Amino acid sequence: MLDAEANTGVTLTESYAMTPTAAVSGLYFAHPDAKYFGLGKVERDQVADYAVRKGMDLAIMERWLAPNLNYEPTTTGGAAAA
Repeated sequence: MLDAEANTGVTLTESYAMTPTAAVSGLYFAHPDAKYFGLGKVERDQVADYAVRKGMDLAIMERWLAPNLNYEPTTTGGAAAA
């Protein structure tokens, strides 16, 4: 409807990241008492459980969460397992 790709030159990757990387879009909410915090990396059992709950393939879930993993993915596909 907006023909955003043609009008802006911004596209989405298969994991829905915007390219070029300089393109930024978001909703930002602020509060004077708000504080930022890190959550740390996630382990294999957490990703497997999440994949089962979402009904998604473990390999796809690992690809989406790759920057947040605390392990090297070894899955090559197949059904999500807990």
